[in-house]
Amino acid sequence: MSHSLAAFLAVAIVVIVIPGPDTALTIRNSVSGGRAGGIATALGVVCGQLAWELAASAGLVAILLASERVFHAIKLAGALYLIVLGAQSLLHALARKEGRSDAPAPRTGVPRARAFRQGLLSNLGNPKMAVFFASIFPQFAPHGPATFPGLMTLGLLFSALTLLWLAVYAFAIEHAAGWFAGARTGRSIEAASGLALIGIGSRLALERD
Repeated sequence: MSHSLAAFLAVAIVVIVIPGPDTALTIRNSVSGGRAGGIATALGVVCGQLAWELAASAGLVAILLASERVFHAIKLAGALYLIVLGAQSLLHALARKEGRSDAPAPRTGVPRARAFRQGLLSNLGNPKMAVFFASIFPQFAPHGPATFPGLMTLGLLFSALTLLWLAVYAFAIEHAAGWFAGARTGRSIEAASGLALIGIGSRLALERD
C-alpha cells in the first residue's frame, strides 16, 4: 500500500504542477484580485475536482466517456468559457488608459463569489479531468468493496494537493504585488494571462481525442 501511495503521489504531483487552465485562471484572478481572488478560484477548482472524483468513483464518468457527443460538448463548452474569460482580460487590459509605469494600478479583480464560480466552471468544463480520474485513479485504488472509499480517499488527497499548490501561486503573487503594482506592468500581466487562457481554450477546442 505504501508503494502504491508513493506512486500515486508522484503521478499526482506531476499532474498538478504542470500549468493548465486552472493554474492560468488562478494566476489571472490573483493578479487582479489579490490573494482572496486566487484562493477563491482555487476553492472553485477543487470543488470541480471533487465533483469529477465522486462521479468517477460512482462509475458515472465511464458513462460520460462512452458518449462521444456529450464528451465533445463538454470539451467545447469548457474551451469556449476559457476563451471568453481570456478575451475579457485582454480587452480590459487594452482598454485601460495609459498611465505612469510607476503609478499604482487599481484593483479590478472579480468578486470572490465570481472567482469561485470561474474556478468551478473551468474545472468542470475540462473533460480531461474525467479521463484522468477514470483511467489513472483505479490503478492505485484497492479492489472489491473498498474500491469506492479508496477512490474517494485518493481524490480528496489529490484535491488537497491541488489547493495547496494553487494557494502557493496566490500567496506568491500577493508577495510580489509591489513588482507589478505599476499600471503598465499590471496591464501587461493581465494581457498575458488573457492570451494564455485564449491559447489554452483554443488548443482544447481544436485538439483531437
